[in-house]
Amino acid sequence: MAASNNRKFNRKTVVNNESSNFFKDLVAEFKRITWASKEDVKKSSISVIAFCAVYVVIVGILDFGFNFIVKSILK
Repeated sequence: MAASNNRKFNRKTVVNNESSNFFKDLVAEFKRITWASKEDVKKSSISVIAFCAVYVVIVGILDFGFNFIVKSILK
């Protein structure tokens, strides 16, 4: 009976230790991160927005073309 009580206590201590170690390690990892500079983020954001705009135009043209073809066939 004493052994089972010890197990419960040890288990609780282990869980608390694991969670506190997790957050300590998390903070340590965030300190090691090399963040991109504002200029790099700006350039990357502009590239993504430009690519999305080009993609939207291409899909729009394809949609218009296929719509025209389907309407021509169904008439």
